[in-house]
Amino acid sequence: MTDDEGGSALRAGDFGTWIVEMQSALRGERDSDVPCDGCTACCTSSQFVHIDPDEIDTLSHIPRELLFPAPRMPTGHMLLGYDERGHCPMLVDNGCSIYEHRPRTCRTYDCRVFPAAAVDVEAGDDAKSAIARRTRRWEFTVATMEDETRQRAVKAAARFLADREVLWPGGLRPSATGLAVLAVEVHHLFVTRNEQTGVLALVEPDLLRVRDALRRESGADA
Repeated sequence: MTDDEGGSALRAGDFGTWIVEMQSALRGERDSDVPCDGCTACCTSSQFVHIDPDEIDTLSHIPRELLFPAPRMPTGHMLLGYDERGHCPMLVDNGCSIYEHRPRTCRTYDCRVFPAAAVDVEAGDDAKSAIARRTRRWEFTVATMEDETRQRAVKAAARFLADREVLWPGGLRPSATGLAVLAVEVHHLFVTRNEQTGVLALVEPDLLRVRDALRRESGADA
């Protein structure tokens, strides 16, 4: 198979395995294991990289002049910007110069989350065109009916969140990445198991239940 750009499809792996590993990475239990195969689209697409205050090792390996305070976040949260080409300044000779000390954001970033949630990279954003081309090529395999239902649940969660401004933190629409990640985090609310048959099925949860789940994920008071 090929995508719109003429590139061959890329094996994203088994969806059931991926969703478990992605959730584990988002909880900080492991790093994402993306089959990048030399791709540096996420490092060359004018992206700001968020760094938490507790990432002392990472902060010590990035020149202070490359960092600035993250807007609308508590003191100590920083952003790493990009150079005039839109490249991360830590990218040297097509590789991360601080790989063993890279930010948590980079450790958990997985562009497969876009096709998993059926979320498009920001439309019209030329700076992110490389990511858009890459994500259109990912192709998951689905081994079981339950995994297929969970895949549909992630997509349903993304649509639900996108359509309800009341759920957006601070009233601000999340980025494409943020929307896709949130969908992964709350997709379990969009499935239910039939007590008699044991079959997993899609449901649309109560709005307040989703709101409370999002607040727990963000660490805010319910």
